[in-house]
Amino acid sequence: MATATNISKATDKTVKTISPKPEIVPGISKEIIHKLSNEINNMLSYAIFNGITINTEVNTLIQNSTVDDLINSHNILCKNISPATPKSIEYTKKLREEEKGKTLFSKLPLVRNLIILSIIFLIAFIITGLSPEVNNDSLDKGIMDNQGLSLLLNLGFLTAISGLGVLFYLLKNVSTAVKNGTLVPEDTIYYVALIILGVIAGLISSEIISFYQKDAQQINLFNKGLMALIGGFSSDAIFSILQGIIDRIKAIFIPSNSTT
Repeated sequence: MATATNISKATDKTVKTISPKPEIVPGISKEIIHKLSNEINNMLSYAIFNGITINTEVNTLIQNSTVDDLINSHNILCKNISPATPKSIEYTKKLREEEKGKTLFSKLPLVRNLIILSIIFLIAFIITGLSPEVNNDSLDKGIMDNQGLSLLLNLGFLTAISGLGVLFYLLKNVSTAVKNGTLVPEDTIYYVALIILGVIAGLISSEIISFYQKDAQQINLFNKGLMALIGGFSSDAIFSILQGIIDRIKAIFIPSNSTT
């Protein structure tokens, strides 16, 4: 005969096994709607502060506050504030709020690091340039005929010029990005990679892709230094040229998939 305790335990087990499943509500989550609204406010604040003309249709859309209207107002504001983006505006606002009381040099770590690197490359350029091992004759030898300390100093000299070239390009880009409000966190990683590519491109331009007048003996300090500077400044162009050459070579050996 079942006791009251056994019946109670059986009832508890039944209740546990029939526990209701969490309800899944389709559509846009409240989190996304809140973020959308926050980005709209940030873009409005940015546009008003910078004197950017705003489409008056946005006012009606925001007051309605439906998801469709918020998305439409977000799209309109993105066009109004271009080339800035909601992400870049939020990043700039975060930097401004977190770094209160600090100097402008400390507020933008990317700009600070680029300036420090520029000074380092400039010092390296001056030190290696003062060495008697760095001259027209030693640069004429190149990496194949030079050796030892002379080779190290000459490569350091060309590396410093390449670094100055790429940093000249990046500092101009960063200053434009700060002015236009287009700076984003990913720029830090992108610029580090571009500095390395710039140094490599400068060395390739000055040592491998050399423009000879008549023979190798007529290469001088100005030519190699200029090629290193141009290579550093236009590292993306050097990459595009090399990529184009590789693509053409691949096209010769790899047949096209198109059928006639």
